[in-house]
Amino acid sequence: MHTVYILRSLKDPKRVYVGYTANLDRRLKEHNRLVSTYSRQYAPWEVETSITFKSESTAKNFEMYLKAGSGHAFLHKRLISG
Repeated sequence: MHTVYILRSLKDPKRVYVGYTANLDRRLKEHNRLVSTYSRQYAPWEVETSITFKSESTAKNFEMYLKAGSGHAFLHKRLISG
């Protein structure tokens, strides 16, 4: 399975991070172990929302959608609280 995830920073709750992975538990641990360059400054993180797809290409396309234009607006209006 392929997961698009949205993380919220516990350090700065206004910060969210959108990503794609085949293993959400491992990826969250990497973000919280300060492996990721961008996310290390806002760690620790918690999962706000995750959506799982059978198709890898669909998951990657949805991740790209959420990071751009109207998808970014959709993300803030429908997928995250606050």
